[in-house]
Amino acid sequence: MEYVENLLGVPLAAGGEHPQMATHNQLLSLGPDLYLEVIAINSDADAPKHARWFDLDRFSGQARLTNWIVTTDDIQAAVAGLPKGNWQIMDLHRGNLRWQMGVPTDGRLPFDGAFPALIQWAGAQHPAQNLPDQGCRMQRLIITHPEAEALKAALPQSIDLARIKIVFGDQRKLAAEILTPGGLKLLA
Repeated sequence: MEYVENLLGVPLAAGGEHPQMATHNQLLSLGPDLYLEVIAINSDADAPKHARWFDLDRFSGQARLTNWIVTTDDIQAAVAGLPKGNWQIMDLHRGNLRWQMGVPTDGRLPFDGAFPALIQWAGAQHPAQNLPDQGCRMQRLIITHPEAEALKAALPQSIDLARIKIVFGDQRKLAAEILTPGGLKLLA
């Protein structure tokens, strides 16, 4: 949380807990339908009997941007078309928010985590609508990966790539260009 707040120069909003994954989060609005989620293992919760999402059980090192999520209108069809792996669709809720997520059973998203997680929101509620507007807007998500072309080909056709750039590089890396009240910042 400190890393993101110091880099972007704005406070994060309280998120909540995910009991099924023993995680918790803080959020930042990036516009009317887009937000940044800072997620971590909740040390006050009992560890789940399954792998946590976003490969958090193996996370180490400095705080950094590690994953991205794409909204779908049909999670069943979207998960059926995903790259190899064992996926489960989890029903989740917090307060008046309801959603489903496609989660790999081992917690590891394809392409070393460079592939997006999939989410389907139930009802009209979306977290970004309830967040304070701190004046931040994502300009571009840059995904670097040794298999950039295969990653592009594996993405669901419904993904709008207007703000996403996938490039070749020796190592997997995600970076987000975010326009803030203090100027353009690179969250990596």
